[in-house]
Amino acid sequence: MKVWKAELALVFITLIWGATFTFTKNGLENSSPSLFLILRFSISILIAIIFFNKYLRKIDKLTLRNGIILGCLLGGGFVFQTYGLVDVMASKSAIITGLSVTLTPFAFWIVTKRKIEFWQIIGVIIATIGLWLFNPRIDTISRGDILVIISTFFWAFYITYMDVFTKNVEKFAETAQLVIIQIICVVPIALIPFFLFDIHNLHFCINTKLITSLAYNGIIASFILTLIHTSVQRYTTPVKAALIFSLEPVFASIIAIILLQEELKYWEYIGGSLMLFGVIVSEIGPLFFLIWLKVLKIRRKID
Repeated sequence: MKVWKAELALVFITLIWGATFTFTKNGLENSSPSLFLILRFSISILIAIIFFNKYLRKIDKLTLRNGIILGCLLGGGFVFQTYGLVDVMASKSAIITGLSVTLTPFAFWIVTKRKIEFWQIIGVIIATIGLWLFNPRIDTISRGDILVIISTFFWAFYITYMDVFTKNVEKFAETAQLVIIQIICVVPIALIPFFLFDIHNLHFCINTKLITSLAYNGIIASFILTLIHTSVQRYTTPVKAALIFSLEPVFASIIAIILLQEELKYWEYIGGSLMLFGVIVSEIGPLFFLIWLKVLKIRRKID
C-alpha cells in the first residue's frame, strides 16, 4: 500500500473515532459503563468470528502474545475513558484524550529506548499548561477528568505497540488474528469493573439511542476500524500516525457541539487549543524550526 493511501485511511479512522465520543455519551445514558463495553465488544467479537473464523485455527504464540498485549491496552483505555465519559462532556473527554499523542514519544522511549526529542518535551510542557487551563483549580477536577487522563497512557502505549507488533506483519491472516485477539481481550477486562462496581446498581434500558450507539461503536468503530488500523499503520511512521490522530479531538468536539449542543467555557477553549498546539509542536516543531532558519538565511542574503 502507498504511504498516502495509508495516511488517508488513518484520517478516516480518526474522523470515525471522533464521533464515538458522542455515540458513547448517548449510550451511557441508557447503560452502565461496563455493560456498555461488554455489549459493544461482544458485537465486535460476533462479527469477527463470522467473517474471520477460519483464521482462528492456527495462531502462533508470538501473534497470541502480541494480540493479548494490544487487547489489554485497548481494554484498559476503553474502560477508563468510558467511565470518565459518565462525568465528562464528550468534547472535553476528546480533547483530554488528545494528550495521548503527545505522550506517545515517551511510550516509544520506554519500549524501544528511542531518544525523546527536544520539541517533544516542549510539546508536553505546552499541552500540560493547556490541561491546567482546562481545570485551573484542583477542586474543579472531576473523577471523570482523572479517569480520561489515565486512559491517555493506555492509548500512548497502544499506538506504540501497534507500531512495534505490526511492522513486519504482511499476511492478512496475521492481521485478522491480531484484531480478533484484541477485541476478545476487552470483554474480560470490562467484566472486572462490572462485578466490582456496576452489578449491584445495574442500569440498562433498550431503546433506539442505545441500539444505534452499540451498532456504531461495536461494528464500525471497534471491528472495522481496528481492522483498518492494524492493517495500515505499518505503512507510515509512528510520528505521522500520531499527528493524524491529533485531529481526533477536533473532529470529536465539532460533532459533540453539533449533535449534543455542548458548550465549553472560554478558558476551556484556550486550554484545549493549547493542548492541540502542544501536540502539533511535539510532532512538527523541528520542521517549523528549519523553515524559520531558512527564512533567516534568505533575509541575511537580501540584506
